[in-house]
Amino acid sequence: MSGLPLSHAKIVKEKIREGDKLFSALYLEVENAGLVLLSEGEDRLGTLAVAIPQAQKMVGPPLSSILLGDRNVVIARLFAERLAEKMNKIALASVFIKSMGERESGPVLVKLFEKTVKKEERKKTST
Repeated sequence: MSGLPLSHAKIVKEKIREGDKLFSALYLEVENAGLVLLSEGEDRLGTLAVAIPQAQKMVGPPLSSILLGDRNVVIARLFAERLAEKMNKIALASVFIKSMGERESGPVLVKLFEKTVKKEERKKTST
């Protein structure tokens, strides 16, 4: 297979502490999709949502659906849709929160998500 370009997945890990709780993010990007795992504590798979970006010239948010779980469905779909829109790719988002509700964890996870995605965007522009 000489002469064929090799595909390399991009991986970003981030953590933030909010009060006495640690939150972690793991972002994996391949050529046609992105996956973000947002967790309270260490990396874990939680409620999993998938979203596809809207076609150009179409009005409205990306289309999304829950694939797994039922605990954090609203926020998992929100992150999948946001990632699909930002990257213009198929997006998967997992949210695992064990000790708080979406209302309390939402602002922290948004901050973590933005920090993680911006880190990958900076990598792209510097190469």
